[in-house]
Amino acid sequence: MTTSWTYGATELLSVTQMYSADAAAEAHGVSSLELMERAGAAITEALDANWPQGRVLVLCGPGNNGGDGFVAARLLASRGRDVTLALLGDVGALTGDAAANAEAWSGAVKALSPGLLDAADVVVDGLFGAGLTRPVEGVVCDVIHAINDRELPCLAIDVPSGVHGDSGAVLGAAPKADLTVTFFRRKPGHLLYPGRGLCGRVRVADIGIPDDVLADITPNQWCNGPAIWSSEFPRPVPDGHKYGRGHAIVAGGAALTGAARLAAYGALRSGAGLVSIASPREAVAIYRAGRPSIMVRETSDTEAFMAAVSDPRVRAVLVGPGNGVTPETRAHVLAALHGPAGCVIDADGISAFADDPNGLFDRVRGRAEETVMTPHSGEFVRIFGEDLDEGGFGRLGRARAAAALSGAVLVLKGADTVIAAPDGRAAINNNAPPTLATAGSGDVLAGFILGLLAQGMPGFSAACAGVWLHGAAATRFGPGLIADDIAACLPQVLQTLYADLGLERPLDGVPDTTI
Repeated sequence: MTTSWTYGATELLSVTQMYSADAAAEAHGVSSLELMERAGAAITEALDANWPQGRVLVLCGPGNNGGDGFVAARLLASRGRDVTLALLGDVGALTGDAAANAEAWSGAVKALSPGLLDAADVVVDGLFGAGLTRPVEGVVCDVIHAINDRELPCLAIDVPSGVHGDSGAVLGAAPKADLTVTFFRRKPGHLLYPGRGLCGRVRVADIGIPDDVLADITPNQWCNGPAIWSSEFPRPVPDGHKYGRGHAIVAGGAALTGAARLAAYGALRSGAGLVSIASPREAVAIYRAGRPSIMVRETSDTEAFMAAVSDPRVRAVLVGPGNGVTPETRAHVLAALHGPAGCVIDADGISAFADDPNGLFDRVRGRAEETVMTPHSGEFVRIFGEDLDEGGFGRLGRARAAAALSGAVLVLKGADTVIAAPDGRAAINNNAPPTLATAGSGDVLAGFILGLLAQGMPGFSAACAGVWLHGAAATRFGPGLIADDIAACLPQVLQTLYADLGLERPLDGVPDTTI
């Protein structure tokens, strides 16, 4: 049979939700045995496409992943491939669909052993699926280490064995796969490290589960991308003006002035109509010597800062980058949260509340999606602690729990940035290149989100869009990236985004001029 592949779907299903999808497929007339047959066919096609020659070792576990492996082994053998099948446990102990497909396998069933790798050119890992709950051990651990030590090509079924589908955590050990074939939809563990680094390329096979089962499952986590926020992305209008596109204010520090300048530039590039830096008196000259497109307003104390951010034309305020962990920074955060403008709290603006997190949360709660917090892991621990989690989902669970606790949209930054809303919605970002690990890149990200908030984009969507645009701009620039380059590359990314999504171009509606 020919397998169709799903590339555009953004929903991420938890392990439990995937079980529900399987069950719902049966209610729609697709038997579990047929789903397993189609899964095995997808694995067979993927292996033949990527490793058309060589001896294949199929490793089967005692559950449905092992059943998928038995199907793949049978189909590969029918195509003339040299296939060896090894099973963890006794074939007589298999049950259900796995037992039925073991019976349909006419070849030998060998005991799992690292020695079997000696005669293998490629390995199919069907030992354990995404719902594994305890660390792998014994002979399984030995086989996994042998696969990695020998650097054998590996195709993983669903997830590499030992990787948990919800959190991406490695339970004991896991093989480093070159390719992972999963079914219907990806899981959070495919996008969260360390699991993401072990999956290799991930292909999602359509095995006949109808899309409408999602209506009952109601997934509330997605792979971040334009599909989940483009409908709310700001569209410039022909008769618009700068205040209509939003005035944003960045709180400037006296010492590390580069951070605020990077953020302000990012806010301008992401579309804010006007960006001002609120500067202490001693740094005004430095800020005014910067980009002429960025305005500078002297705010000598908290009262002056409060007056600046209380202007009804101000739509969004950023506090934190380069501000210092000081009582003044804390006061500026509280002042920004006092009014109706959207607020981004980053860096020192977060750390300033390390000794009194509830003093921050109490002010944030009730502002709906008007507040976005953007901590990296260290800043996160300072105000949320090390043990916060929701449901064992790792970074995804921590971000969700923090959003619910604080009342803010939470952007937990990293190679696998997680964006979470207080109502439980979450997105995992997967387009950030490693070149973003450079000083100032987080300041630019805060500026991108600020600029989108200033244009009226809701907090969760603004955070998701800002994170994605940040990664796309860095990818567009390529090697040698420094923070200054990220915002400079954004216009190219936006031009492509408008074209890809068929959004109204900024200049549509402007009449031609005859010279």
